[in-house]
This record gives sequence, structure tokens and C-alpha cells, in this order.
Amino acid sequence: MEDTSQAADAAGKTIGEFVAEDYRMARVFEKYGIDFCCGGSVTLATACREKGLDPAPLLQEIAAAKVEPPDRSRNYASWDLPFLADYIVNTHHGYIRDEAGGIAAYARKIAEVHGARHPEVIEIADIFFRIAEDLMAHLREEEEVLFPAVKRIEEAKKEGREPAPEDRALIKQTLDRLSQDHVEVGDAIHKIRHLAQDYAIPDDVCNTFTLTYKKLKEFEDDLHTHVHLENNILFPKVRIS
Repeated sequence: MEDTSQAADAAGKTIGEFVAEDYRMARVFEKYGIDFCCGGSVTLATACREKGLDPAPLLQEIAAAKVEPPDRSRNYASWDLPFLADYIVNTHHGYIRDEAGGIAAYARKIAEVHGARHPEVIEIADIFFRIAEDLMAHLREEEEVLFPAVKRIEEAKKEGREPAPEDRALIKQTLDRLSQDHVEVGDAIHKIRHLAQDYAIPDDVCNTFTLTYKKLKEFEDDLHTHVHLENNILFPKVRIS
């Protein structure tokens, strides 16, 4: 009876909660194609139902993952908010700024060269260009509006002061907009993966095509971690701070 109750409780937890509590869970969900960042608000039971999966094997793999040695450097949920915000900027914002322009250029190139035989790459190039453009505005809003307000609130709390009401109002207003941005960019990157057939490389393409798909997958993987840190850890903590 106890095992059944525990399984029911676990099935009712959201995917984001699993990964926020223990980042080792991400590997399990990735294996089954379950989105733990943009789709992290759904429960395990719902995610399995949508994928046509039996939750029992996933719960067994989750339990097995928990006994593996943890990577303390990835215990993001234990980090204070200013440190987590700086980490996101230095690691994930930096990655986007360094890589997005080059990936967009590669995508345009393979669309020009291979678009006649592989028309999907034309749409992929267009979608990625919009993603890159939209993300630059998103990063600026986080760096210039949200994260400074978060740091001001945390500093006030440390000093025993009441945070400024305008900072709380600013955060609430900004979080709703940024969360919607995450939904939109998540949908777009999933469409790219679908068009690229999980980044399968056709037989009749050049090395640039192969490199572009490799970089698109790397970009998606980085975005998953980036959005997870915000949607499932930073944003919920900011809402209750």
C-alpha cells in the first residue's frame, strides 16, 4: 500500500519539480523525450499519458538515478538568487550571444545550397532567425530589468529592509512576459527538431549541413537547461521572495 501511495504522489509531481529537486532526473526525462523546461509544469502522469508511456519504468529509473553520486556543482536549487542569476547570464546568455549568429548564418547557407532537395531547411533557417532575434530582446530584459530587481530585493532582505514595492511590481509584470517568451521559443525549437527529424543527417549533404544540425542540437540542449533554471528554479523563488 505504501509503495502504491508513493508512486501516486510521484506521478502527481510536475516534471519541473523533479528536475529542480535533483538535476540527475533530467537525464531520465531526456531519454523518453519528455520536456522538463518549457513543458515542466505538467505532471509526470500527464507527460506519460501524452507520450503513451507507462509511468512505472520511469519511476524505477528515477529511483535508480537518485542513488548515483550527485554532482554538487549542479545543485542549482541550493544557490542563492543573485548567484544563480549571474550564472545564467555568464553561462547561458553568453552561449546564445556567442553562438546564435553563427548558427543562423550556417542555417541560411544550407538553405541556399540544399533547400531544393531538402525544403525543410528553408523553414528551419527562418524559424531559427526569429528565435535568435527574439532571444536578444529577452536576454536584455532579464539583464537590465528582472535580474537587477531580484538583486535589489535580495539585498534589502539581507539588510533587514522591506524591499521596494516598485521592485516587486516590476518583477511580477516582467515574469509573466518572460514566461510567455519561454513558451514561444520552446515551441519554435521543438518545431525545428520535428522538421529536422531529430537532427538526422541525410546521405546527400555537405559537411556544413552536418555541422549546422550538430550546432542546432547543442543550442536546443543548452536552451533546455537555461529555461529549466529559470522556469523551475529562479522564477518560482522570485515569485515568493
